[in-house]
Amino acid sequence: MTASSEQLDRAMLDLAARVAWRADGYVGANPLVGAVIVKSGRVIGIGHHRRFGDVHAERAAIDDCIRRGEDPRGATVFVTLEPCSHTGKQPPCSDLLIRAGVGEVVCARRDPNPLAAGGSGRLKEAGITVRFTDASRLAISLADPFVKRITTGLPWVIAKWAQTIDGRIATRSGESKWISSDRSRRRVHRLRARVDAVLTGMGTVLADDPMLTARDVRKVRSRAMRVIADSDLDIPETSALVRTATETPTIVFCEKELATAEITCEKRKRLAELGVQVEGVPGRGTGVDLREVLCVLAGRFGVSAVLVEAGPGLLGSMIDGDLVDEMCVYIAPMMLGDEMARSAAAGRIAPTLAAAHRYELMRAKQIGNDLEVVYRRRGR
Repeated sequence: MTASSEQLDRAMLDLAARVAWRADGYVGANPLVGAVIVKSGRVIGIGHHRRFGDVHAERAAIDDCIRRGEDPRGATVFVTLEPCSHTGKQPPCSDLLIRAGVGEVVCARRDPNPLAAGGSGRLKEAGITVRFTDASRLAISLADPFVKRITTGLPWVIAKWAQTIDGRIATRSGESKWISSDRSRRRVHRLRARVDAVLTGMGTVLADDPMLTARDVRKVRSRAMRVIADSDLDIPETSALVRTATETPTIVFCEKELATAEITCEKRKRLAELGVQVEGVPGRGTGVDLREVLCVLAGRFGVSAVLVEAGPGLLGSMIDGDLVDEMCVYIAPMMLGDEMARSAAAGRIAPTLAAAHRYELMRAKQIGNDLEVVYRRRGR
């Protein structure tokens, strides 16, 4: 591959990925996918999978060609994920591309779903050139959440927090309102509007009494369920989460024995009357088994993406269990310089740098005087 062709691959797949990202939070368990059609050096069609059940990216791009009065025959299609080969809510994209008579298909990633994979083979059998390329890191990373769900059965987990320059999320007394700016907090509400569940721990419930809902957001796909890791079933019935449970789905995960024990019977009954669902999972150390919590959320409740908004204890446990895929960090222009101030995560023992979990920088964006930084776990 020449340098110029690799540059073209990167530019077109980057464009396809940026277009696909517009549907974040709207495609359910399906992947974000974008497609760009190029002919004689010109972009003649662009499309993406807009929402769950809607037409796939390849169809949207071909429809765009038709609207423009262009003919995709002999063109090159750049698509972020291998075209599917099965009939679901939509017909196979590979058959569509064959009928359209395209000349080449360039993909950023193979489809890991055994039900849908194999589209590239069908295209090749029809005489269409198919190439897979790693030229666009953006296009490859776009499918990370989908690939994780298919290969592990677990939801994509995003941890979010605001910190000072020196990495503190609260003072030694627990004061944290507000480290980040109004603009940064509005972006957090937008993030809540794109996930299926928001997970927190009892430390945060008792310290902040949060609502964990998306407010003042123009587009909310659905109300994300609120999930509380509460091993001892201590959640106050007067908390904001419990008081609003009839408005927004709220689940409390406690240790399995307490979910059926006589000693908690009255508490569970009162919580149920208030709209709170209590689920029991095995305990692990000082809290519930968080991996099992994620398994239940994915398997029983169809959760594809989880946002973690919690204190250092729960976040430390999530990191220790290698359960966090992505981190969205808001760095505010302030310094505490207090060694007793609270850090983002705690509870791990890491005597050497080799014990650190390592992440890859995905993007950084200035939000007023704050800095929004997004990392992903290496190897995801």
